Amino acid sequence: MSKKIETSAITAGRPAVTPDAPLNPSIDLTSTFHSGGPIGYGRYGNQTWTSLEDAISELEGGQTLTFSSGMAAISAVFSILPIGAPIVASNQGYSGVMSLLNSFHTSGRLEVRFVDVVNTQEVIDAMKGAALVWLESPTNPCLDVADLPALITAAKKLGIGVAVDNTFATPLVQNPLVMGADIVMHSVTKFLSGHSDVLMGSLSISDPALFKRLHDSRSFNGSIPGPFEAWLALRGLRTFPLRFNKSQESAKELVKRLTSHPKISRVRYPGFGAIVSFEVDGTAEQTQKVCESSTMIAHATSLGGVESLWERRRRWPIESPTVPEQLIRLSVGCEHVDDIWDDITRALNAI
Repeated sequence: MSKKIETSAITAGRPAVTPDAPLNPSIDLTSTFHSGGPIGYGRYGNQTWTSLEDAISELEGGQTLTFSSGMAAISAVFSILPIGAPIVASNQGYSGVMSLLNSFHTSGRLEVRFVDVVNTQEVIDAMKGAALVWLESPTNPCLDVADLPALITAAKKLGIGVAVDNTFATPLVQNPLVMGADIVMHSVTKFLSGHSDVLMGSLSISDPALFKRLHDSRSFNGSIPGPFEAWLALRGLRTFPLRFNKSQESAKELVKRLTSHPKISRVRYPGFGAIVSFEVDGTAEQTQKVCESSTMIAHATSLGGVESLWERRRRWPIESPTVPEQLIRLSVGCEHVDDIWDDITRALNAI
């Protein structure tokens, strides 16, 4: 029986039901296993990881691998590509990925064709001869949205692999594997775990042979998660739909209010999700002061937690120069929307 995602988030990854069996999986704190089983050694598997992976698989489809961080998961994807392989990727996205791709391109490790993901034809034109299309939609932090169905279809017609970062949209909004993508990546740190206490990434994969290649990459590179972190992430996943839907509801209301605020020159919001980016009508210094003037919204780097937080993204030297200096990325939490708005208006009044 097919279950709704809100149900799967709660029921998936549970131990088998037997008399006096625990409702929750245990934290499997061992590096060593008796011989004769499928794991063999702690770098190759762990039952706590498996419980989390089973749960994410039920949300995204395919088979899932968890990693020590989102960047570890992303690096595993790039690691299985041949030296010099051409890939197509957005010219604006998560700064860690942009830095990694720029370094790969400069060194010749990969030939990266940077494109505007909003321009569907430009992306398709860049695909010829590529080994992989790496898509982030919505992009971080400008929230540009790619036409995933059209781009995935075009890539598959050309026999090109497609990987999608689904961290911002989450499986509550879109399922790239259902659209035909080969890999879906999550920074589990963000919405899936949702409590700002875990670093973890995941890859959900549609093809068993590709799954094995990425499993080998994780095993031999050692980019494995800790069992305790996996247990925390699974515990957080149980409330993921509740948290996300609450934050998304508040984000939509905040967009309405921000759009009419005299000190805001532009609001960026794709119509879904819990991330809102907006530009302050002022200088970079004034924008920084806004972020530093909040009393409830945390001034910090990350997103997707129960608490609201924001930052001026260009305060980081590695952020893309295409991101405006006055842009603030706001991750809307689960506080009451009026309290979030009061803190935003107080901070804006500081300039």
